[in-house]
Amino acid sequence: MIPLNGLTMPYRRTENVTRRLAARHAAIIAAAREAASEGGMAAVQIAPVARRAGIAAGTVYRYFPGKTDLVAALLSEMAEREIGALRRAADVAPGPLSALSAVVMTFATRALRNRRLAFAAIAEPVDAELDAARLTFRRALAAEFAVRIAAAIAGRHLPEQDATLAAAALCGLLVEGLIGPLAPDAAGREREVVQSLTLVALRALGVADPRARGVVVQTALPAAGDA
Repeated sequence: MIPLNGLTMPYRRTENVTRRLAARHAAIIAAAREAASEGGMAAVQIAPVARRAGIAAGTVYRYFPGKTDLVAALLSEMAEREIGALRRAADVAPGPLSALSAVVMTFATRALRNRRLAFAAIAEPVDAELDAARLTFRRALAAEFAVRIAAAIAGRHLPEQDATLAAAALCGLLVEGLIGPLAPDAAGREREVVQSLTLVALRALGVADPRARGVVVQTALPAAGDA
């Protein structure tokens, strides 16, 4: 509150202040993402993240009281970014089945580009508090898959099935095939791995093999620069 002519008026942030605060928040999240990319969620600590962002640790604490809050914000930002990428891929597809294929291939391609970060966000063993935050991210991914599966069922491109259950199974398939401990080394053959996993997914969802192969071949992989 600030005094004005004897009256107490509520303080209002100027545009510049709001912009500066948002930029600092974004810098902290970017630094946290870099740390997780290199060392997993265990590396997302307030002091090291502050150093990466070029600000004081006390400033980070003003935005995030503790590590759990910072990790939760990072996962929220990642979920928004990933879901946005999946939706953009689906939006340009010519039909529901192609949209489903595009969503799977986009997720797979992006996960392989940064397996360490994807593993940290989805599958890395963490303590209970962090796991609760990460579960929100996984649910958001599964929900997006479920939307695409349901649309393909409604268009009679897939047999009748529980879209929510199928989406959960699809998440498991992609996580184990791409970033889990059993996942093969995809270095140098990312395109092959993405297409193979997408083909497996479509077959599992009930698409006949010849058609599944056709859909996979016709689905464009996301460009390296896609955000």
